[in-house]
Amino acid sequence: MSAQEIPATGTARVHVLNEGYVGLDGDDERVSGTVTLIIDGDAVIIVDPGMVASRGSLLAALAAHGQQAEAVTDVVFSHHHPDHTVNAALFPNARVHDHWAIYDGDRWIDRDADGYQITPSVRLLRTPGHTGEDISTIASTESGVYACTHAWWGADGPAEDPLGSDARALAESRERLLGIATVIIPGHAAPFSPSPRTPR
Repeated sequence: MSAQEIPATGTARVHVLNEGYVGLDGDDERVSGTVTLIIDGDAVIIVDPGMVASRGSLLAALAAHGQQAEAVTDVVFSHHHPDHTVNAALFPNARVHDHWAIYDGDRWIDRDADGYQITPSVRLLRTPGHTGEDISTIASTESGVYACTHAWWGADGPAEDPLGSDARALAESRERLLGIATVIIPGHAAPFSPSPRTPR
């Protein structure tokens, strides 16, 4: 799917429910993935419901946007690391999307994620690099195009992913996303607008 096929604007609304981080607290490593809510029509989508300090706070953030866990229709995993997936069961009625299938109750529905449309304003793209199976969720909003992705951990990169599976694939995925997105929601930090300083 090319940049020309991504709508520059759309009807999706994007809210970060949990801003991710990675760091040390004394001898303990603490990690939390960025969790994002996307609402588009009847679709209520959670991207990367992974590790958070408080599940109650995550659900409260969802409720602050007028949604309850039972109303979530879709959950998207950017990849299968636990810090991005471990809280999926909080959303009991949601279909789950990953790089190669949709899981709906006991139904395993094969499909390639690349270009898959959850709604007309929300689609998935293959963006390998952090892992070989990474996907990004692209949401076209009134104000531009948001990309929920682990192609960056944060605004400063890192330039080379310390856990990355394929540096060349990561560079290609970043180039693809930078041709589309006006806002990047990275795996472990606050959203940012791409600039010439954004790692390629």
